[in-house]
Amino acid sequence: MEYPSLDKPKAGATRLNTDSSQLEIYDGNQWTGILATSPEQQTGGTRGVLAGGYTPSDWVNTMDYINLSTTGNAITFGELLDKKGDFVGTMASRTRGLFAGGYYPSGQVRYNRIEYITIASTGNGVNFGDITRTSNALCNASSATRGIFMGGYWPSNNRTNRIDYVTIASTGNSQEFGDLSAARRNAGSCASPTRAIICGGNDANLGLCNLIEYVTISSTGNTADFGDLTSPRQTPYGASNAIRGCFVHGYGPSPNYSNTVDYITIAALGNALDYGDLATAVNHTSGSSSATRIVMYGGNNKNNIQYHDIMSTGNFIDFGDMTSSRGSCATASNGHGGL
Repeated sequence: MEYPSLDKPKAGATRLNTDSSQLEIYDGNQWTGILATSPEQQTGGTRGVLAGGYTPSDWVNTMDYINLSTTGNAITFGELLDKKGDFVGTMASRTRGLFAGGYYPSGQVRYNRIEYITIASTGNGVNFGDITRTSNALCNASSATRGIFMGGYWPSNNRTNRIDYVTIASTGNSQEFGDLSAARRNAGSCASPTRAIICGGNDANLGLCNLIEYVTISSTGNTADFGDLTSPRQTPYGASNAIRGCFVHGYGPSPNYSNTVDYITIAALGNALDYGDLATAVNHTSGSSSATRIVMYGGNNKNNIQYHDIMSTGNFIDFGDMTSSRGSCATASNGHGGL
């Protein structure tokens, strides 16, 4: 028989269910079984992989990784097939991370390649297929099975409203999903297992915008209105667990850069609220998450990693350092909110 606890457990707490002989984790709302596919089993906790981006001297194809359950410095993972950054489209299942599109400034190169990695191992990127356009400034989200690419920079008209999707466990080219409310690039995103969220960005109608929209990942179709960010901006990198999504400030009209972070409850509709502050005001930082933590990497040629308990509010604290100073990295994890 299970007896109620005297105190409510914290998100991320674990226990052994003696009735089922199964290890369980508290997700902030309920106890759920830790399966053989969980990051606790695969990588000893959620693993975050950060890839590409720009350093003070060049854009790179290097990949690092961390264990989000601990603290410490990043470790070398491998290399992408291409040097690239600037909102590479990223998504992940429990086993795979995908990186799509991207930009390399020498020759103004934009890619349509999708490549993948096996998160629990280390190594270099492998060819997956192509997105329907050469693009960067993509917005992305994923469930355990499906990855979605939203908007982006399309050289012929500066922005696109197209949404594509792929099946993460297979390989092949992306397919059409639906449309954003307007052509948009440099937006932020996050996901629960059912919803993909897109927010902010540079909108064809509004310029820097504060719109938040969503789609249902398992279906296809156009975005619907969710609410608004606390201010208009682009590059509001986001991350989430299954309940809460957080978005850094990014680049806005005034101030240009800020250290503020917003949050939303993904299952609800409504406007974002203030979450807390990063250690410094920065642009082109990148984020990943587990069921319990949100982690932000670098930005503006910084190498610091910082984190916070995702289900509370407050300011970020030091986690460790990346292997090099860089911004605009692509990030994937095997414990994010869409899984």
